[in-house]
Amino acid sequence: MRKKTYLKLIEYQTEQSERHLGEVRGIYREMRGYKHDFHHHLQTLKGQLEAGETERALAYIERLDSQLIHMDTLLKTGNPSLDAILSAKTAQAKAAGIAITINANVPDSLLISDLELSIIIGNLLDNAIEACSLANGERFIRIYMAIKGKMLYFSMLNSAGKKQKKVGTRFSTRKKGFHGLGLYRAEAILAEHGGWCKYNSEDGAFSSEFLVPALL
Repeated sequence: MRKKTYLKLIEYQTEQSERHLGEVRGIYREMRGYKHDFHHHLQTLKGQLEAGETERALAYIERLDSQLIHMDTLLKTGNPSLDAILSAKTAQAKAAGIAITINANVPDSLLISDLELSIIIGNLLDNAIEACSLANGERFIRIYMAIKGKMLYFSMLNSAGKKQKKVGTRFSTRKKGFHGLGLYRAEAILAEHGGWCKYNSEDGAFSSEFLVPALL
């Protein structure tokens, strides 16, 4: 039963990661389409303004501006796979009214696989977005990622509700089922690569850190 549950968890996490990557592929397609259509947009606006249709031109600009909101979520960290998962989660956070700032500079090639990285980052950000929903006042997520020697270092601070109680080595969560097992999977991947992670909970804030070998 334990093996069966573990295999189902891996399947769930794989599907989840593929969905995240699919979301960002959609963002890339939108960007290519927007670039292709940019000349046509300018011609349309020029024609409307020359015809004195100012209100119509302003409405057109508003529609273009709403599209650009999605383009702004596309990140460039140096690692395309990391760009994908962070961009998807940034869009999700902004849609929930969460201010998210990311400072990340990561090489394209890492010892940890793209899928494993997506699972780890995806689960940590899912937890952060959930915690922000319980926060009073400002909702924020602040992320820092960089290479330290040959290790990949990740640090995240996010708004949260009241200080959480530890259950064993982890903090309690409202998540149920496979959603609640996400961090177990992330921690198992880090441990398999000789890495570690730790968390800290205070009133109003929650922090997460991990360090994992990333370069030969």
